[in-house]
Amino acid sequence: MGDVMAIQVKNLNFSVGRRRILTNICLSVQEGCFTVILGKNGSGKSTLFRLITGCLKPDKGQILIQGRPSPELNIRDRARVLGFLSQHHRPVFPFRVRDVVLTGCAGQAGLLPGRNERRKADEAMDRIAIRHLENRCFTELSGGEQQLVMISRVLAQDPPVILLDEPVSHLDFYFQAKVMQTIRDLVDQNYTVAAILHDPNIAACYGDWFICLKNGTALPRQHPPLDPDLLESIYGMDLERISYPSRTFVLPARSIAASGQIPGFPDR
Repeated sequence: MGDVMAIQVKNLNFSVGRRRILTNICLSVQEGCFTVILGKNGSGKSTLFRLITGCLKPDKGQILIQGRPSPELNIRDRARVLGFLSQHHRPVFPFRVRDVVLTGCAGQAGLLPGRNERRKADEAMDRIAIRHLENRCFTELSGGEQQLVMISRVLAQDPPVILLDEPVSHLDFYFQAKVMQTIRDLVDQNYTVAAILHDPNIAACYGDWFICLKNGTALPRQHPPLDPDLLESIYGMDLERISYPSRTFVLPARSIAASGQIPGFPDR
């Protein structure tokens, strides 16, 4: 992994009315790595992503995407370098999976997708291993399958940098693991990924770097293992540490006190 930054945020401020959401945010997303954004609900995580993608405009500060100031990127340029999966996607029309994935090329295609766009859609489905779903109706898929389709849709843009807002929320244990391993595989294929996650233990399993937001400010990025003292400060709760090779996991201290024992892992 090199030290080139795919995204840089400098002294970013954003308010809604008189309420300050983000204050003097300074952070960077390293190229070719998986960066996880952690923080309590309301700490400004989704707002930060919407600012990076250009959906919102900051009150003050600078955002650089692959070294270019964000305002210099038009819609087509932005689609070439940055893919974004929001946490809310509820299509109501019964499109086939292949058609949903094809819409990922809309920012680069004309009125109708051509041969190149269809090729990109096929490659994206192959990369996520969902080609067997291509003729299924999207609205009839499970939540986990839908999320894989939406990640494939982002890949059809062929962007080097991908932002994912809560990609495993509302998924069962199996699909949480499947989606997270898919993201990890993409990073190993030289994509740059930044994702907002709720669970610090999932972050600890897959992330290369961690950035924590607290009360609208960003703390210095962390390398694994995650610092439990930092997490206690971020979430405002007592945590018990569970050590595992190269990783540290946490559980709420209250749940451990109630059970009367500290869980551990078997010797390896």
